Amino acid sequence: MILSTKGVCVHYGAVKALEDVSFNVGKGEIVAMIGPNGAGKSTALKAVFGMVGLKSGDIFFEGESISKLRPDEHVPKGIALVPENRRLFPSMTVMENLEMGAFLRRGNAKDEVEKILDLFPALKNRRNKKAGVLSTGEQQMLALGRALMQKPRLLLADEPSLGLSPSYIDIIFEKLIEINKTGTNVLLVEQNVRMALEIAHRGYVFKIGQIFMEDSGKNLLANKEIEKVFLGGV
Repeated sequence: MILSTKGVCVHYGAVKALEDVSFNVGKGEIVAMIGPNGAGKSTALKAVFGMVGLKSGDIFFEGESISKLRPDEHVPKGIALVPENRRLFPSMTVMENLEMGAFLRRGNAKDEVEKILDLFPALKNRRNKKAGVLSTGEQQMLALGRALMQKPRLLLADEPSLGLSPSYIDIIFEKLIEINKTGTNVLLVEQNVRMALEIAHRGYVFKIGQIFMEDSGKNLLANKEIEKVFLGGV
């Protein structure tokens, strides 16, 4: 496993956001975390990236405990985060935002920028535009590209389809598959359950701070309970 968590508990004061949660990401996998709002999915992702402290439990990346590391200390380890709502620098250009993604890397980042622009051709002609004038779909591409500038081995994506049109949602999920095929493992939190499970090798279903179901993406899609609760089945 490239990532494994053991008995993770996260409390916000008296509120138990996560209680005894364990999940893994194997090498070569896309893993989806699904569930209703407030179930703890994004908290789990933030715990992996060191954005929230653990009350108990541990998190291992490539066999090494990372649970006490700050977010900036995760980047050199090979973990990158695409945060919810993208959080770009709106007054900076596409190129400047991409270059910011490589601020902890040594050497020339120009070659990597060109690879990102090849992956997201829609950004090529927008490279000198400020991020704030891009469409929401283009901004999500830029957020993904900025994270990939770190050349991560594990990409954490928090609600990448949020606020996007259907055509851009399709593009973003296609790119996640392409990113995974090039060797980057993906841990995905997503409200678009059907799309997430269609691309995921495995999925975890969260409910009130705990995981109550785990299976392959294919099996979860075919599960009648999942269909009824999340996919509009009857």
